[in-house]
Amino acid sequence: MSRREHHFDLARIGAGLPVASAGHELALAVGTGAMVVSAPPGTGKTTYVPALVANLLSNDPGRGNRKVLLIEPRRVAVRAAARRIAELDGSDLGAAVGYTVRGERKISASTRIEVLTPGVLLRRLLSDPALDDVAAVILDEVHERSVESDLLLGMLPEVRELREDLLLVAMSATLDTERFAGILGASVESIVQIPSALHPLCMSFAPFPEPRLDSRGVSRGFLSHLARVAAEEQQRDGCDALVFVPGAREVDEVVKLLRTLAQNEIRGSAEPFEVLPLHGRISAREQDRAVQGRDPSMPPRVVVSTSLAESSLTVPGVRLVIDSGLSREVRRDQGRDMAGLVTVSASRASAEQRAGRAARQGPGRAVRVYSEADFAHMLPASAPEIASADLTDAALLLAVWGTPGGKGLRLPTAPPEAAMSTAVRVLTELELVDLQGRPNVMGQRVAQLPVGVREARALLDGARELANARTAAEVVAAISDDHRDPGADLTSLLRELKTGRAPGAARWRRESARLERLASSETEESIRQAPVGDLRQHHESAPGIVTALTRPDWIARRTAALSRSYLLASGTRAALPEGSPLLANEWIAVREVQRAEGGAADGTGAVIRLAAPLTEESALLVAANLVRSDRVARIEDGRIRVREERRLGKIVLASTPAAPRAEDGAQAFGAHVRAEGLSSLKWTDTTISLRSRLAMLHRVLGEPWPDVRDTALLSMLDTWLGPDLKRLRPGSSLASLEIVQALRRLLPWPEAARLDELAPEQFLVPSGSHIRITYPEAGGTETRPIVAVKLQEVFGLAETPRLVDSRVPVLFHLLSPARKPLAVTDDLSSFWNGPYQQVRAEMRGRYPKHPWPEDPWTAQATARTKRTSGTR
Repeated sequence: MSRREHHFDLARIGAGLPVASAGHELALAVGTGAMVVSAPPGTGKTTYVPALVANLLSNDPGRGNRKVLLIEPRRVAVRAAARRIAELDGSDLGAAVGYTVRGERKISASTRIEVLTPGVLLRRLLSDPALDDVAAVILDEVHERSVESDLLLGMLPEVRELREDLLLVAMSATLDTERFAGILGASVESIVQIPSALHPLCMSFAPFPEPRLDSRGVSRGFLSHLARVAAEEQQRDGCDALVFVPGAREVDEVVKLLRTLAQNEIRGSAEPFEVLPLHGRISAREQDRAVQGRDPSMPPRVVVSTSLAESSLTVPGVRLVIDSGLSREVRRDQGRDMAGLVTVSASRASAEQRAGRAARQGPGRAVRVYSEADFAHMLPASAPEIASADLTDAALLLAVWGTPGGKGLRLPTAPPEAAMSTAVRVLTELELVDLQGRPNVMGQRVAQLPVGVREARALLDGARELANARTAAEVVAAISDDHRDPGADLTSLLRELKTGRAPGAARWRRESARLERLASSETEESIRQAPVGDLRQHHESAPGIVTALTRPDWIARRTAALSRSYLLASGTRAALPEGSPLLANEWIAVREVQRAEGGAADGTGAVIRLAAPLTEESALLVAANLVRSDRVARIEDGRIRVREERRLGKIVLASTPAAPRAEDGAQAFGAHVRAEGLSSLKWTDTTISLRSRLAMLHRVLGEPWPDVRDTALLSMLDTWLGPDLKRLRPGSSLASLEIVQALRRLLPWPEAARLDELAPEQFLVPSGSHIRITYPEAGGTETRPIVAVKLQEVFGLAETPRLVDSRVPVLFHLLSPARKPLAVTDDLSSFWNGPYQQVRAEMRGRYPKHPWPEDPWTAQATARTKRTSGTR
């Protein structure tokens, strides 16, 4: 049967679904070529819209034999959507409806609707930019804002510029429809709003009395409380329940707790219930079982899930939702150059979607295991992933697409410049792009591989350097998928996968075989010619070598004997989990690091979640380009000490003392200032005044006036202090430096000519005295310049002077003859007309030799007493 001949039974597929009532409106929007469908979860858009589109386009002579692609954000959602559409259609999965996920494909020549992940379509676009075999692309759940989905939203409209017959559809569970319509080039008339099925939803709160998170992540106490609430609420209602937790570890822990409760404490005379996990690490069969409908003859189910059941996946039969209020989101640690998943409070939008799962098919209840105050403090919505993710993979895809850095591409959110610059630098170091960011032959090949950029490069290099494509493929398949080992030991994980004892072992075997075929098909000419070194002699370290090839800068060495802490070549410190088998190894290749605090991180601030053992020799071969020999000069006990060091990145391999040279002074003194801070320099009153004046100008006027806070001055130490440091010799002292002259190097020209006009050092008061203006310290909390002056010296001064082009008023500290504060004001006119009389009454008896005229407006300003000034 051809694709054109198959028609989906829309009446059967749309039976009871709110989306079916908008069939005519959807059909009109299809005719415009681009449309946006806004429909809350549970309205049936994922099953009905693709079938409707396929039927409508089958009548088009130019598009009838082309496929409709439905893009779902996750693999489990892909399989569930394909199975559900096929089931409602009454056809076999893989016939009219099929799916493709990484390492698994179930389609045929007659497939009319193909469901796939964003990553699969992105790589398909690179090899077939026109999508010649595709009639329509439907992007589901675009509101989730993953990096890959955002890239598709930017790239597909460019495809449509070449192929006007290509239909683009964006489907979202939010109301941000006009934004998505603008990106796709859809008209306002092409936005279809599907109302939600309104079923009663009862909401309640069951907060945990202690913090939900501790130094190790989600606390065990909170998970125990969550499990007990879930069990008690399920027993109360006797229905299927859905429990939301942030990650796979929490799913497994709560499943274990619930099964114990079901067997021991709760059961008694109560009805039994079945507990099922749902996350990305379990097998496809287990995932599918959790999202399929329950046989009415079976006991109720409690499905414990990550956020993947939040919007892109429906778990049938659920009438009760238990929500932890936590989610796991990508965060980038710029300081440690790592990105990873961090447990945070969910957004209010997520909390609403989770709760709504209970009332999709009838009345339901949602129990939030946190307080109403916690809900009120949640962010309205989660930030798009592109704002915090590692963009290395995205940068290569964009480069191969012809839009390096995303410039010129209409993306929902522009990638952060700093993160994109870092990503392009990594691609350059991996020799995948040229200096202009354009991909070379190797870059184009790597972009096509079904793994990340670093992993693809390691697969090809590892297969060649080890002369063993199978080992390279097995390691890459393990580290690029969601496999874990409690001791962070990749070698143990591989052993468990090979024996079939680890979750997802079958998927790993399929992926290993596929990657081995891809690596074996590479010719020597298509791989970098220069070998890393003779790594074939180190087959015992093969897993570590392949891991190190993904990130040579994450090769790590133990900081001390018996320590859990390791120093990475990048300079980051991280700790292995307690009891890890890797603790016996001095050298390891780190694959995954996660931010953490407390004892779990051994004081380093990060925990190693996956690594493999290395030998020092293999580490030096893999990271040969990171090996350096340098002279390092430091100030110790007031004297310059020099050592000649050989390093692998930041890891010291050897260090020997050396005699100081004249040129060592600048390095030693500069390092000392950076380590000890600016307080190690000699700051005179004149220097402090200049710095404070510059700080005021920068705060008020901005550029080009320089930032002179501590962090800024230390970051550009070579610019302003470097010339003076270079003149210092080993026997010199930092106290000999003229800091005021060094600071003047930062003055912007020609603006510097106005320094004394904008921020003068002194103020001329009516008595004729020149009073020093005290400016706020750089980086301090004060913002106002102060003139501290005897009250008698400003008689008659009505207008408060203003500095920095009249933008900043002076704050007067009016002093007694003993220079004690009498009043603080920036409104002298009001002071003379009011509070002055009370000050006069209190002070004239205490200081009778000084003038306290009844009328301060006409009195002569003076710095002297009555007798010396001739005043009575």
